[in-house]
Amino acid sequence: MNEEFYYTIAQPVVAEFKDRGSRFLAYAYPLTSVDDFKAKMKLLKEEHPKAVHHCFAYRLGVDGNTFRVSDDGEPSGSAGRPILGQIDSKQLCNVLVVVVRYFGGTLLGVPGLINAYRTVTSLALQTTPIIQKQIEVNYQLHFDYTRMNDVMIIVKQYNCTVIKQEQNLFCDVEISIPKNRLEEVLFKLGEMHTVETRKL
Repeated sequence: MNEEFYYTIAQPVVAEFKDRGSRFLAYAYPLTSVDDFKAKMKLLKEEHPKAVHHCFAYRLGVDGNTFRVSDDGEPSGSAGRPILGQIDSKQLCNVLVVVVRYFGGTLLGVPGLINAYRTVTSLALQTTPIIQKQIEVNYQLHFDYTRMNDVMIIVKQYNCTVIKQEQNLFCDVEISIPKNRLEEVLFKLGEMHTVETRKL
């Protein structure tokens, strides 16, 4: 895996696959957190109350260590794992795929289910643009208000992102720093002496 970039999807997308009367709808989303996952899942269950299964897989975080799969009542290993397999085959992270199934009256068997969940996930991931994003590290900065301009010059110069900021007599600013520029940014901020940095 690249140390400076990761791949994710640009926007939500839906794909459909049918097999012997059963409908499989794959919803792929860019994902930011576990709370984000819970909110998306809740909306889908409200949108498809008559569906028999809401199977899913997601992989969160650039280290790829945070993931979850669910067969949601399908035979073990027939849904969540094939969905995750498609996410991993494209080396994506911060991605959620939920497959909503409407049963068509004919049992597909485990091989048929694996094929259906894998196929519909693959279709969804093929239709949304895959984008490369910089791996960023979040830092909290604390400094005297008079240094605001100097700090913001560094933030812009090194393509850092301001996540939130509070300005009083002292300023607290949370930024994400591109991983490949981290040492330079911390060195520049350190040169100011009055700027405290803390990794989040």
